[in-house]
Amino acid sequence: MHLEHSADLLAILDDDKSFRNAMQDLIEAEGMSALCFSSAEQFWGSEARHKAACWIADIRMPGMSGLELQVKLNTERCTIPIIFVTGRGDIPTTVKAMKEGAIDFFTKPIKESSLLAAIGHALEVDRTAKRKAQERAELLGRHLSLTPREREVLPLLVSGLLNKQAAAELGITEYTVQIHRGNIMRKMKADSFASLVRMAEKLNPSSP
Repeated sequence: MHLEHSADLLAILDDDKSFRNAMQDLIEAEGMSALCFSSAEQFWGSEARHKAACWIADIRMPGMSGLELQVKLNTERCTIPIIFVTGRGDIPTTVKAMKEGAIDFFTKPIKESSLLAAIGHALEVDRTAKRKAQERAELLGRHLSLTPREREVLPLLVSGLLNKQAAAELGITEYTVQIHRGNIMRKMKADSFASLVRMAEKLNPSSP
């Protein structure tokens, strides 16, 4: 099994040097890059926590445990996919790790094919999350390009109001609403009114 993810960086966290080296060799043989850390604290203080596409961590390490690091990352809304490994697994710990968002959980010794499959899944999750974040950033940028009045008109239009109803709501003419609508469609790069509605829903998911 060979994974084509040369741009992906994986972080390996384990206090067992021989395990770290074995994991690094396996990952680099698949064309990926790996950085090793002997503790959760060392990883926390590195740039890798912002750049890694996935991290493989022992759930029990001296100092901060893998689970504690996972919780700490979650409070920062860090979405790096996590694969946990442990010398001796137990069901409550596994359940807690998975509830906190771990991609997978392995007990040593680990079957290489299973680990590589989990890494492949983790990298796909990371790419999807990064793509959605980029799309949302672009959408927010388009929304910021609207004038204050256009931002007032947008929610009225996508709520289903006719141009004349939106005009009455804002105390402006129907023709002015039409002008605003055209500008909004152009600035938001909406190729149809339906796509504009979907964009507005992404900007404000709590709106009806």
